Amino acid sequence: MSSTGVAHVPHADQPIGVFDSGVGGLSVLNALRAELPQERFVYFADTGHAPYGERDDAFVAQRSLAVGADLVERHAIKAFVVACNTATAAAIHLLRAAHPTLPLVGVEPALKPAVALSHTRRVAVLATRSTLASAKFAALRTSFAEQASFITVPCDGLARAIEAGDATEIAALCARYMAAAGPFGTAPGQVDTVVLGCTHYPFVADELRRHADPSVRLIDTGIPVAQQTRRLLTSQGALGTGTGGLTLESSGDLAALQAAATRWRDSLRAPVEHTGV
Repeated sequence: MSSTGVAHVPHADQPIGVFDSGVGGLSVLNALRAELPQERFVYFADTGHAPYGERDDAFVAQRSLAVGADLVERHAIKAFVVACNTATAAAIHLLRAAHPTLPLVGVEPALKPAVALSHTRRVAVLATRSTLASAKFAALRTSFAEQASFITVPCDGLARAIEAGDATEIAALCARYMAAAGPFGTAPGQVDTVVLGCTHYPFVADELRRHADPSVRLIDTGIPVAQQTRRLLTSQGALGTGTGGLTLESSGDLAALQAAATRWRDSLRAPVEHTGV
């Protein structure tokens, strides 16, 4: 049963909820729309309480549960994608307990594909301080400890700069954090794979690449999340059959979300609505 006491049986014509603290999850939403063009999506940006990466777990869990309940009650979502590494680490287990019959997909730093691709067995992980300090990430890192060594870089302020579209600050922070992640290259002891462990970071991938050897791979989670969402809906016979659609919602600045969706992905153009959750 859900937190509202109602069991959720997915139906093909219901939308998929996608949630992030701000605009970073648009990178995941873009992958979802490419994988599932026939689906309707409701994207909720909790910009009124962002960024999550520098908040404590209790705050992130409270916000995640509130947003999840709201999307279930107002939109009757058939699946919920938590497109935020910090929220996944802090709250995915609580969301599963609150909505046990609702298909849920979280995101986590893509260590598994990074390890599979790395030849030097040196992998850098760029993420928020909260994600890197979480028990969930610690367990994930430990599970691959015998296969590769990891350099973890807490990227304080980068998600906030991306939210604000501050090009000067983005450039400075990308330079600082990539310097901490290196040295890069294909020789023994060098980093040849970088995990983008926050859904905001794919939007500045070109800026990050400026500070690495051309051979270095940057890995994010958008495509695997989209593929997992398709698998879950297929298993429940709940794949949509329509022409698709998108609703954008924000708990904060509507203009910021609209500008981000337009600036970064033309396919994400849609009216933005305010919600008081």
